[in-house]
Amino acid sequence: MKTFYLVGICSLFILASCKTEPKKAEEEQREPEKTVPELIADAHGYQNWKNVEEITFTFNVDRDSMHFERHWDWKPKLNEITFSSGADTLTYNKADMDSVAYKTNSGFINDRYWLLAPFNLMWDANNYTFEHTAEAKAPISNETMQKLTIVYKNEGGYTPGDAYDFYFKDDHLIREWTYRKSNQPEPSLSSTWEDYTTMGGLQLAKQRSRPDSGTNLYFTGLSVKTE
Repeated sequence: MKTFYLVGICSLFILASCKTEPKKAEEEQREPEKTVPELIADAHGYQNWKNVEEITFTFNVDRDSMHFERHWDWKPKLNEITFSSGADTLTYNKADMDSVAYKTNSGFINDRYWLLAPFNLMWDANNYTFEHTAEAKAPISNETMQKLTIVYKNEGGYTPGDAYDFYFKDDHLIREWTYRKSNQPEPSLSSTWEDYTTMGGLQLAKQRSRPDSGTNLYFTGLSVKTE
């Protein structure tokens, strides 16, 4: 009886060891938890960006009786951009820009950021620091949301030292944001992110309302061509 008891105990130990080994292996293979910037980018379809061959959009601003627009056609795999506004048209490659293209490209960087800021969280990942706040009051709706604050480094780029506050809910889609020049405490501007549409697996917000300024910023002519 004693021998049987000991053998039984040993058998149970061996079985228990065998059962725990796959669990340990599973834990070792588990992917690291994603950061908040990664979660926001993914919520907007960043995982599908690799399939985008061409994206076109028109950046519009209405202020009082004034209307301003710039149209862009971007082929990211070729690094080719076509700009048009009124009678002006320019096609250039980002790998080979002259002074005219460089000046035009600053407008493209601005307009693209307004449209694709969630993806810039990935493209600019090495150029900013970030902080996540679990509960914060959104600047326009005054709703309680989560907040991601990013502050760009002081050297290089198109927005050195500037800060952005992204306000979002549990789905990680941006609802509002604030831009703070030179990381100053007071907002330089705030706007909504609304009227989302899905194109090519991307979640794109077409409307940026700024009720305190009388300015309406929005996107038209949106199209996404994928592989």
